[in-house]
Amino acid sequence: MDVFQLEITVPPSAIDALLHANNVAYLQWIQDVAEQHWLSKTNPPMREKYAWVVLNHFIEYKAPAFKNDTIILKTWVANCSGATTERHTQIIRKNDEKILATAKTVWCLIHQKTQKPLRLTQEITSLFL
Repeated sequence: MDVFQLEITVPPSAIDALLHANNVAYLQWIQDVAEQHWLSKTNPPMREKYAWVVLNHFIEYKAPAFKNDTIILKTWVANCSGATTERHTQIIRKNDEKILATAKTVWCLIHQKTQKPLRLTQEITSLFL
């Protein structure tokens, strides 16, 4: 299993009226770390040919993140089947290693030009499994 991670600081723009990171920010971070993982594993010709779309997200919020917290975003692909992958993400506060949220996202591989689903090939699955 290839675990990719990214470290970010919670920006003021992520903070809501309750003075913690809004759930929309968590969703954005989940998508951002998945995209960065894809970019780190692929080359420009692959990115011109393939794209990913989300079929669903399941997010479990466990604890709040606050402005200026340093958080670690960890993601990995757990399964591949047909045209889809199941990607997991953990959002962890760095200073106390507390898991703030976990997510499972089902992504579908599509052809960039036709935007139709594509069956996963060994070329793709070998990047992540």
